[in-house]
Amino acid sequence: MNLRHATLHQLRIFLAVARHSSFARAAEDLHLSPPTLSLQVKQLAETVGQPLFEQLGKKIYLTAAGKTLAEACEDIQSRMERLSEDLAALQGVERGSLKLAILTTVKYTVPKLLGGFCAAHPGIEVAMLVGNREKLLQRLANNEDDLYIMGQPPEQMDVVSEAFADNPLVLVAPPDHPLTGKKKIAPSRLNSEPFILREPGSGTRLTAEKFFASQGVTLKNRLEVGSNEAIKQTVAGGLGLAVLSATTVTSELALGELVLLDVVGFPLIRRWHVVYSRGKRLSAAALAFKYWLFEHRPQPIG
Repeated sequence: MNLRHATLHQLRIFLAVARHSSFARAAEDLHLSPPTLSLQVKQLAETVGQPLFEQLGKKIYLTAAGKTLAEACEDIQSRMERLSEDLAALQGVERGSLKLAILTTVKYTVPKLLGGFCAAHPGIEVAMLVGNREKLLQRLANNEDDLYIMGQPPEQMDVVSEAFADNPLVLVAPPDHPLTGKKKIAPSRLNSEPFILREPGSGTRLTAEKFFASQGVTLKNRLEVGSNEAIKQTVAGGLGLAVLSATTVTSELALGELVLLDVVGFPLIRRWHVVYSRGKRLSAAALAFKYWLFEHRPQPIG
């Protein structure tokens, strides 16, 4: 066994297969043909001198040697990323890169801030992923990005979390709803109202359920919908009420497609947080964007 013959390219391919537990998904992720990917993994296994994967049924699993190699690959990738950051820092923030992952709801706010940042720092290469909370937490656990923007930081993970802006939640209804125009509606009046809710685990849903539970109200779940856009259309169609971030309904309110209900206790004020793993060394570009968020954040409610 002579690992000096192993290449960084082979290690990167192997790590992708290990993370996905799938040759096909790894090939798609790396934009390689499956035969090319399989050949690289085979050559790496020959260099190691031991099989790296075993197949049970239709699933593949890491062997003991594969697990050991995967841990080493994680260390190597982390060190290479730090090297890139160090070299970028020597060149200054204008030559760095930024990988950002944001919650779906934040797409109404953060991309505008990111646009201004990119205009001010045109030399920085930026990649942004938009996903739901579950996807962001998975990427955070795998240390796939520099910064994460979300509403509710994960309590079960060791992270740094800094709140930078208000995220008011409002209660919306179709324009012809019987409570439209009523003032200071008691939460108890919504006890029998059908609600359109986000998927379980959504920060908006958790906040809404917590508030109504404190008022002795159990939300009547008519539908669970996985996107804010679909929720807005469903509410506008008269199928129920919904609690949404105020930033997501600006256009619909202006066009009269939705209305706000004046329910006592609303808006519910949450915060947007910039999150990253504790102990992570932020690149010069990531630090610059974090400072930009705080400098150009939306003004707080009230």
